[in-house]
Amino acid sequence: MKLVTEDVNHVTKRDHIWSACRAAFPYTVPILAGFVFLGIAYGIYMNSLGFNAIYPIIMSFAIFAGSMEFVAANLLLAAFNPTNALFLTLMVNARHLFYGISMLDKYRGTGRKKFYLIYGLCDESFSINCTVNVPKDIDKGWFMFFVTLFNHFYWVIGAAIGGVFGSFVRFNTEGLDFVMTALFVVIFIEQWMKEKKHHSALAGLGLSAVSLIIFGGNHFIIPAMLAILGVLTVLRKPLEKAEVTV
Repeated sequence: MKLVTEDVNHVTKRDHIWSACRAAFPYTVPILAGFVFLGIAYGIYMNSLGFNAIYPIIMSFAIFAGSMEFVAANLLLAAFNPTNALFLTLMVNARHLFYGISMLDKYRGTGRKKFYLIYGLCDESFSINCTVNVPKDIDKGWFMFFVTLFNHFYWVIGAAIGGVFGSFVRFNTEGLDFVMTALFVVIFIEQWMKEKKHHSALAGLGLSAVSLIIFGGNHFIIPAMLAILGVLTVLRKPLEKAEVTV
């Protein structure tokens, strides 16, 4: 009797996991196209810098931070400066500090899955897991786990395709490094279009311009990001109130 009960529990748990997987997949389909094509661009970009296909595959799997991976490609070619790399990484991904705090309640009770949910947190996974009302018959922890896993897989497979494609197909990649600039421009435009008021965007542009004038083109990024992070942290509540009153 005990053996039968254990088998039934095992089947039930497996069904719950499979149900969560099927429920999560449709929400990640829009991410599929974006991540795969952007990952392909990243893989080709890494190859154009002289890296073997294994580098974008490992980096996309281990780092899983799209914008930072483009930046990391140049950091690997620059002079060894761990302090600069540390602060640049922190500034580029500082938004995840706020993502993580806001997801504390969501991740509560997810067990060991919480470790991967924290590791795999990205903009897209945050958007889905934070806004979707998971059906009552679907395990919330497994649903968020599969959303994160699918998005992670899309990025890795895109980078792998790009890395392998770039290794075997020879073509002129001059100007491909502009893809990183284009990535940030598109992100900025998307955020600009989503916001009704543009206080944070204008603050970022203004502080970047001031930092550029003061520190010059080779040294302005970290001071600009520190200034942006500090100003937006101080003005966070007034800006949130301004958004609500729109």
